[in-house]
Amino acid sequence: MFLLFGLKTAIRELPGRMATCQLCGQFAHHHLQQRATKFTLFFVPVFTTSKSYTISCTHCGRSSTISTRQKNALSS
Repeated sequence: MFLLFGLKTAIRELPGRMATCQLCGQFAHHHLQQRATKFTLFFVPVFTTSKSYTISCTHCGRSSTISTRQKNALSS
């Protein structure tokens, strides 16, 4: 029997928002990304193993990882 399995990482752009950057202090748009790692079996995603969120400032380029709770607060 022959099994093909592995991990695949998918990046999805989420709606960002205007906010004040903690590094440069400018009121600028911030991009939000979701990075999900999925377990695959025969190249078909079966389940998600991990999920993380990154927010980045468009003015200075600073990126930081945020928790799911912080991401949900941004969506409200």
